[in-house]
Amino acid sequence: MTLREAEVVAAFTAWLEADGWHVRHEVDWIDVVATRDGRTLVAEAKGTTTSPGLDVDTAYGQLLRRMNGDPATSYALVVPAAATRAARRVSTHVLDALDIAVYAVHSDESIALVAGAGPAETVPAVPG
Repeated sequence: MTLREAEVVAAFTAWLEADGWHVRHEVDWIDVVATRDGRTLVAEAKGTTTSPGLDVDTAYGQLLRRMNGDPATSYALVVPAAATRAARRVSTHVLDALDIAVYAVHSDESIALVAGAGPAETVPAVPG
């Protein structure tokens, strides 16, 4: 099943809000900016496309450009589950060093953390 970017953003936003985050969309061309308890999560999302590798690489570049050195800010890449393989081409070591978490959105709109944990207080709990 294909998920458009808007559907990926909507599912991720709903999941964050259910975990107590305040979420805004399209802030300075950033797909999702979420805040909670003095922490900020900046997320770029991609939908299903014919070039998931290229789109994921573009999203990583977008995240890198948004990094501001603030230790209270973490980053996330949010992709359809079908693009998980492309998103995981960046090593966990690099994701952890840059404080980037990778989330997959499944066709049932469930969310799974698939790579790069980031600080425990920033990463939303993964529903069990």
